[in-house]
Amino acid sequence: MMARRSGIHAFSMLSALGSNHTDILRHLFTPGVTTLTAHDDLIPGKTVHVGAVQTALPVVPDALSRFASRNLQLALAALMPIQDQLAAVAARFPLDRLGIVLGTSTSGISAGEAAMAQWFNTQTLPAHYHYAQQEMGALAPALQYYLGWQGPAYCISTACSASAKAMASGQRLLQSGLCDAVLVGGIDSLCRLTLNGFDALASLSATRCRPLSRDRDGINIGEGAALFLLTLDDAEVNLLGAGESSDAWHISAPHPEGRGAEAAMQRALHHAGIDKESLHYLNLHATGTPQNDAMEARAVHRLFGDTLPVSGTKHLTGHCLGAAGAVEGGIAYLLLANSNTQLPLHADFIADPELPPLQTTTALHRLPAGAAHIMSNSFAFGGSNIALILGRD
Repeated sequence: MMARRSGIHAFSMLSALGSNHTDILRHLFTPGVTTLTAHDDLIPGKTVHVGAVQTALPVVPDALSRFASRNLQLALAALMPIQDQLAAVAARFPLDRLGIVLGTSTSGISAGEAAMAQWFNTQTLPAHYHYAQQEMGALAPALQYYLGWQGPAYCISTACSASAKAMASGQRLLQSGLCDAVLVGGIDSLCRLTLNGFDALASLSATRCRPLSRDRDGINIGEGAALFLLTLDDAEVNLLGAGESSDAWHISAPHPEGRGAEAAMQRALHHAGIDKESLHYLNLHATGTPQNDAMEARAVHRLFGDTLPVSGTKHLTGHCLGAAGAVEGGIAYLLLANSNTQLPLHADFIADPELPPLQTTTALHRLPAGAAHIMSNSFAFGGSNIALILGRD
């Protein structure tokens, strides 16, 4: 049976694109805009381009000091613009029917890195350090305590698909009758562990990433936070459905033909109750690595041919890892909430003759003013795949 849609009744996001909807849309549509910044303090002897959040972040309240980290600060910053909507659902529904599902992959590891640096120098840990700062499940209970909610609260950490899976999980909590409202999304912060790990895999781009392009050479890492408030009531923009698969082809490399990616997209269409001709835009996972982009291009071409407008946006945000699915779902939300809008350009693109052709976006591509549907792909290590569909009817 087709699952019932979930209405998005509040949304907030911050990333390298900006910390408010106006700035995010402006940077999204400004040709040649530079949102990534060069850092020489993350990998010894190397400068890398990353998508860093530039805005000032709130101080963690004393009551949450056990969880204090930049990751929690990003989450609190994303909560601030939607506090009224969160208070409204807390007044409307029992607190034990308000859930929280979040995706992350780095948690507060940067706090652990700083603590270990001090330990190696002095054999003492910082007075403010607690393991909970870097524990993968810390964010959801921290926000639950902060909000006073009492329903299910947990985190998902499946690398780059984590926050898209958190959105699908929140939708299932609503549709199963376990919750009346769910706060979903993802938060990830920059840390040296991630940058050095991807550098060891020779997966980092020397410049700004160039997804699908013939000269692509790797990814840029980013950080960000994106939060959505879901209920079963229809909204201006709805989460229509999600499709998941696990091909488990290799611990880090995707299936070369993208069979799991294709299955996830097909299931998303079925779950949303729409056909592929009803889609108007696909935000690609498009990391900029040779293998990932090749498999995604093959999967997308088999399903949609070269008729569906597609583009990647990680050259503007960096790859936000555990937050990527929510950040790119957030881009889809903003496009749908602003009718008859331009679509994000697929930048710095030189067609790769080894890949099947796709209809990468140009300045002429726009969403229609009426009903519109957008798919957003997220594919993770280990073959953890998900596609989300958001829509405006």
